[in-house]
Formats: sequence, C-alpha cells, structure tokens
Amino acid sequence: MNIITAPLQYEFFTHGLLAGILVGGMCALIGVYIVLRRMSYIGHGLSHAVFGGAVVSYVMKWNFYLGAGLWGFLSVLLINAIARRKKVGADAAIGVITTASFAVGVAIISRYRRFTKSFDAALFGNILGVTTNDLWIIGIVSVVTALLIFIFYRQFLFTTFDADVARIYGVPVAWTEALFSFILASIVIVSMQVMGVTMIAAAIVVPAITARLLTDNFNKMIFLSVIIGILCGTIGMYLSFYFDLASGATIVLTAATLFAISYLIYLVRSRSVHLKAEEMPAPVESLPTHSHHHDHDGFKHVHEHRHPQAEDRQEKSAQHRHHTDTPS
Repeated sequence: MNIITAPLQYEFFTHGLLAGILVGGMCALIGVYIVLRRMSYIGHGLSHAVFGGAVVSYVMKWNFYLGAGLWGFLSVLLINAIARRKKVGADAAIGVITTASFAVGVAIISRYRRFTKSFDAALFGNILGVTTNDLWIIGIVSVVTALLIFIFYRQFLFTTFDADVARIYGVPVAWTEALFSFILASIVIVSMQVMGVTMIAAAIVVPAITARLLTDNFNKMIFLSVIIGILCGTIGMYLSFYFDLASGATIVLTAATLFAISYLIYLVRSRSVHLKAEEMPAPVESLPTHSHHHDHDGFKHVHEHRHPQAEDRQEKSAQHRHHTDTPS
C-alpha cells in the first residue's frame, strides 16, 4: 500500500495523476469513434495542427485554450470538407492540412526564438506541471464530452457506421460532424500539456484498438476503451514516478503493453476457435448451410449460404412430398 500512497503526498503527482486519468478516459472514449471511422491518423494530425494554433495564440497574446481550440476546430472542419470530395481521401486531407499548420508553428518559433523552450511541453508533454486551473479545464471538458456523447449517442453512432444511410433517416450529418469535430479539437487542446503533441495520437487510438480486439460489441468496446485509458493513465503515472521517466511516454508505453497482451489473447482465442472448427466433423444435418463472417466498418455480420448438395436434397425432398400429397 505504501507504494500506492507514498507519491500522493506530493501535490504535483496528485495533479498529474488526476490529469492522466481524465485525459486517458477522454481520449479513449473519443478514440472508439475515431478507430471505427478508420481515421486513426487524425489524432496525430490534429495534434500537430493545434501546435500551429498554440504558437499563433502565444504570438498574438490570445488565450491559449480559445486560440488553439478555434484553430483545431477549423482544421477538423477543413479536413472533413476536403475528405468529402471523392478525389481526395481523408488521409491525404489530414496530411496536407495538419503538416501545413504544424509548419506555421515551426516557422514562427524560428522567427521568435525567445520562447522556444516554452513549447517543449507542448511537443513532449509536462504532466507534472499541471496546475489547479488546468485540472478544472480538463475536468470541465471531460464532463461536457461525456454528456454530449451520451445525449447524441445515436447520431454519432449512425454517422460513424454509414453517413449516407444516416442522412436518409433524417440525421443532420453535417451538424453532427461539426459537433464531433468540436469535441475532438477540445480534447486534443486540453491533452497537449499532459501528453504532448507527439503522444496524443497514441492516447486516442491505442486503448480503442485494444478494446476492439477484446469485443465485437459497440457498447462493451466503449466501456473497455475508457477503462483501459484510465488504467494506462494511472499505471503510467506511478511507473514514471518510481523509474524517473517522462510521464507521457510512460503512459503510452503502458497502453502499448496492454495492446500487445490483448493481441496475444486475440490470437490464442482465434486459433482455438479455428482448431475446434476443423476437428468437429460436419453431420448430414449441417450440410444445408454454411456461414462466414464479413467485417464492415469494424463489426462482423454473418452470411449464410446453402450447400449445393443440401439444395439438391431439399429440392428432391420437396418433390417427393409434392408427389406424395397429390391425389391420384
């Protein structure tokens, strides 16, 4: 117990631990939607885009959260607008917008070198420098994020799997995408000081992918992803304290370790199911159908097809019943 309670006597650790738990849970929650949309790269790209906004905010003496947040929000909207054009994919749109925005930040830093060191925290994270005000902002964004996802759960779910079908059923896709962009940008902004630009993408994607390996159920995936994110924030903070490592990097390494364990479990489980299927002889009754899985947008569904011999048997059986039942 002393291992757990000893670091809690330091204020910087308790602040960092709370920030790691909140950011880990938030990033893992939004990460489920990001992974299922097959836009895992956007977490990495948006964090770089926001870096440019943070530098501009500093130079213009704007409020960091407002300036960088607006910059990130507009970046996501622009990415979505470009990605809708069939000729340009989402990955290409992310690459163009985010790298250009990051380059703006680097160019400004090279011009105003006097504050270069202050952006080390933005690049690599400084979770031990989290203040009480930062915690309040992170807490507010966490609560608002959870409420918005709960309230607009169906809209987000519909647009995640099939935006065209959602539009047919009357879901305001453009408005829903804008709200999702706002949530994502807000999470990236408040996570910068905790995780750093270079680590945010992993905090968003890795817990969600790990949960995806463990379940095919969407609700369970959300629950597991959030739990994994919180565990990574907690375990990572303690490991960084005792081994004197960078907190953001340790949290990400913890997440990567859990992913590796989950992947091994997934491989063992898949092999076990495959071996059982091979060892079990197919009875005559099993001939009528066989099933196989299709994976669309990350979730499986089953197609059944009738065996040719079974179709022939069924047809002959039906003919026999027809002749038997027909009066002479």
